[in-house]
Amino acid sequence: MNNIDTKWKPASWREKPAKHLPKYKDVKALDIATKQLSNFPPLVFAGEARNLEKQLSDVANGQAFLLQGGDCAESFSDFHPNNIRDSFKVILQMAVVLTFGASCPVVKVGRMAGQFAKPRSQDTEIVNDVELESYKGDIINGIKFDKESRNPDPNRLIQAYNQSASTLNLLRAFAQGGFANLKQIHQWNLSYIKEGQSKSRFQQIAKRIDECLVFMEACGINDQNVPQMNETDFFTSHEALLLPYEEAMTRIDSTSGKWYDVSAHMLWIGDRTRQLDGAHVEFARGIGNPIGIKVGPSTDVEELIKIIDVINPNNKAGRITLICRMGADNISTKLPTIVANIKKEGKKVVWACDPMHGNTIKAKTGYKTRPLKNIISEIEKFFNIHRSEGTYPGGIHLEMTGQDVTECLGGLQEIQESDLKSRYHTYCDPRLNASQALELAFLLSDFLKDEKFSSKKSSNL
Repeated sequence: MNNIDTKWKPASWREKPAKHLPKYKDVKALDIATKQLSNFPPLVFAGEARNLEKQLSDVANGQAFLLQGGDCAESFSDFHPNNIRDSFKVILQMAVVLTFGASCPVVKVGRMAGQFAKPRSQDTEIVNDVELESYKGDIINGIKFDKESRNPDPNRLIQAYNQSASTLNLLRAFAQGGFANLKQIHQWNLSYIKEGQSKSRFQQIAKRIDECLVFMEACGINDQNVPQMNETDFFTSHEALLLPYEEAMTRIDSTSGKWYDVSAHMLWIGDRTRQLDGAHVEFARGIGNPIGIKVGPSTDVEELIKIIDVINPNNKAGRITLICRMGADNISTKLPTIVANIKKEGKKVVWACDPMHGNTIKAKTGYKTRPLKNIISEIEKFFNIHRSEGTYPGGIHLEMTGQDVTECLGGLQEIQESDLKSRYHTYCDPRLNASQALELAFLLSDFLKDEKFSSKKSSNL
């Protein structure tokens, strides 16, 4: 137990200023709920979090790629095994494209089994002269616009835990029970994708994988004697926003003597709660999980370096992932200076691109949306910046779903503003649908091929 930082406790964050936390009217009910949670079984295990950190260290060293994706905000009402399966399946399909196309191991992390809380730019909203609390995610309050729904309810923490447990149970079954076996690749339904370039390219990859598997089988290598062919590692993550919940889910790992937040394998700090002297940074510094830090246009690079030092004082590769969310219009002017300074300081980080949050617009029809062309533009600029700085563009962070929604514009489906209303189901921000996500995977695969070719060429000069 001598590894424990005796100056830090799961409740240490309470001594710091905390932004974007709800004000519960029934403090006693919140105390009862968090005490219950503290006695519940862990959702994930410390050893799994350490395994993720090890894989992320490979990403930081340019030897793997991070694929992080899932819902903007999970909901209680849309909870269904088919939705979990379809999102998991699309992430698998994207990973196959990236792995096979770019000859690169892919670390798969879902925004799933815990992504319930959302920071909002305004604490309240006004509809027809009625002012109520903003919807802040199902773990806090309800989306229905009435006083009862919008009041923060501590009992929702218990419901979020239970849903996360069920989701994780199903994800483990998919990842370890044969669904991820590459022999099943032709059964990963592509019906949501119209006949076209993405569908035919994926089918070509599936055929080539089949040929490789037949050859390996002939050599005596199969899923019976090589378990990795039958299963895959799949990790979970969410924003560590609702600190009373995260505190209740933080335990000491008996094997290492360190604190771990057992609500997810990886937690991240949002762009709105990334204050050096703030509660969220204070909480993150004490847990052993890999930590993501959102990096937006307002980021002060000197403060960011100090935050990295606080959370990762030993400069351990895999501990920190910088998730850059600049927007296509800002990334070329904002990110190069940040990358250059982090490199100059010798910080070992994973560089990931979140091309979603900075590219949100409001359509003429009133819907929030994101044009795929802007998402692609930001990714392309992200890769170009890292090539110029001599750093590795190690990952992608997407809000996406396996459902055939119409929330983001463009893509091979050519979704127009007039199409948004047909299948706009998100509780918060617009997500890529399955077809758009797979289309993006092929683009990323091409970028990674170019990156590896460029790096190899440079090393041979």
